[in-house]
Amino acid sequence: MLAHPVGHAKSPGAFNALFEDRGLDSLMVPMTCTPDRLEDLWAGLDAMQNLRGIIVSIPYKGKLLEKAVKAHPRAARVGAANVLRRLPEGGWEADNFDGYGFVMAMKTKGHVMQGKRALLVGAGGGGSSIAHCLAEEGVAELTIADVDADRAEALAAAVRREFPACSVVTGPADPAGMDIAVNATPIGMKPADPLPMAIENARPGMVIFDIIMEPSETRLLQEARARGCHAEAGRPMMDCQMQAWVDFFDVDRKNRDV
Repeated sequence: MLAHPVGHAKSPGAFNALFEDRGLDSLMVPMTCTPDRLEDLWAGLDAMQNLRGIIVSIPYKGKLLEKAVKAHPRAARVGAANVLRRLPEGGWEADNFDGYGFVMAMKTKGHVMQGKRALLVGAGGGGSSIAHCLAEEGVAELTIADVDADRAEALAAAVRREFPACSVVTGPADPAGMDIAVNATPIGMKPADPLPMAIENARPGMVIFDIIMEPSETRLLQEARARGCHAEAGRPMMDCQMQAWVDFFDVDRKNRDV
């Protein structure tokens, strides 16, 4: 598991419990480095012969995709990877299950996306994957907000090209008039962080989804719940990706010599 910071990561604990339950001699270790040392860290990871794969989080999803010699279309289309696995012939293969996990978490909670108006705050790797999947699920309107206006517009243009039936625009981080609002930024991980969107404009009954996993109850979710919104935390998004990750990494060694 690679992220910076990595202290909030839940994936290592979940995978190590799975390894123990299945009697597998495997271990997932949380790793971190500052962005200026990523190339040094990658050289070591690439050289490790017993490293099967990596789960990737903020801020390295784009950089790690560049290390792959093969990428699933859903990773290639968003320019980001949240998993890499070593290929038998050498090199790395990338995929991205962020959007899949988000959609499955929404459906598990009984939320419908088709025909809805959605706000997405954050146009990074996770946000990009979620944006494409929201459009794929049939939202009628999608507004993308990001502190980097050019990045927001680039993502909006990419989603429009692939899903022309969806009205995709850029705009402020304001949930007014929306049915669904998603925080796909790290804003909210620290107690002193500001709110990532104008939650005072949220209406009762709408869905506020915060993909942050630690803390499990962010200030955004607290404010959303106080306003009568459906407040959804980030942990189910990871839980819904677990089986996909297990298959991707071939955890049970179905396709490998034991």
